[in-house]
Amino acid sequence: MKTEWDYTNLAEAYLHRPEYAPSAIAEMLSAANVRSGDAVCDVGAGAAHLTLELAKFGLNVWAVEPNDAMRANGIKRTAGYPAVQWFEGVGEQTGMETGRFDLVTFGSSFSVCDRQQALAETSRILKPNGWFACMWNHRDLEDPLQKKIENVIKKNIPDYSYGSRREDQTEIIDGSGLFGPVKFIFGHVEHHLNAGDFIEGWKSHGTVYRQSPDNFEKIIAEIGQVVEQLHQDTIMVPYTTRIWMAQKKDEHFNNIDALGRVTLP
Repeated sequence: MKTEWDYTNLAEAYLHRPEYAPSAIAEMLSAANVRSGDAVCDVGAGAAHLTLELAKFGLNVWAVEPNDAMRANGIKRTAGYPAVQWFEGVGEQTGMETGRFDLVTFGSSFSVCDRQQALAETSRILKPNGWFACMWNHRDLEDPLQKKIENVIKKNIPDYSYGSRREDQTEIIDGSGLFGPVKFIFGHVEHHLNAGDFIEGWKSHGTVYRQSPDNFEKIIAEIGQVVEQLHQDTIMVPYTTRIWMAQKKDEHFNNIDALGRVTLP
């Protein structure tokens, strides 16, 4: 499925991306009151980083991913979980059945959607009182290694922007009129990984790639030099998983027009 950003060339590198903080995922599921056997749609499921965590809780997961290469890796990684099914689709048009799900999640994918359209689609496929959740893993930019990496990026991309992935999502969720109130959850996790795998993981960094495709390989090489100067086979990378979630409002109070906008009856 064609999307604005093609992740095909980043698919293998995505396998080296960090997992989400287990404590944050557990708190999210508790807040949404979902239990083993409940139905969850994971949108923009990629290589199954979040999908796997949901499956481990015994949930039935419909994983929606537009990119063939990413979806193929996700299918391989979840082969041991028969309750996971994979589909082609996007956040604005999942192809899922209306009113089917207890929870709809976006793991690092909400920022690459038209967020208002994705929220309208999420509301459509959720059961009454179902929950929406979006999340990202954010590197701790105060960590000494991450500071050096940020210097590399900003030296090569002076006007570098994180985009909406590091923004507070509360206003965009509230603005839809479809969900609320917004609940914010966070959890810290330290990833200990092979230095080479960490460098490889940077090749999946779509935010950097989109802002400097011609300079991308040079940036990755310079990040590699920074890591190699540590002379460590294994490095520790601190992350914070940040989740914004909200419950679907009673449909009695909302109507949605053809453009996904909310109007009062």
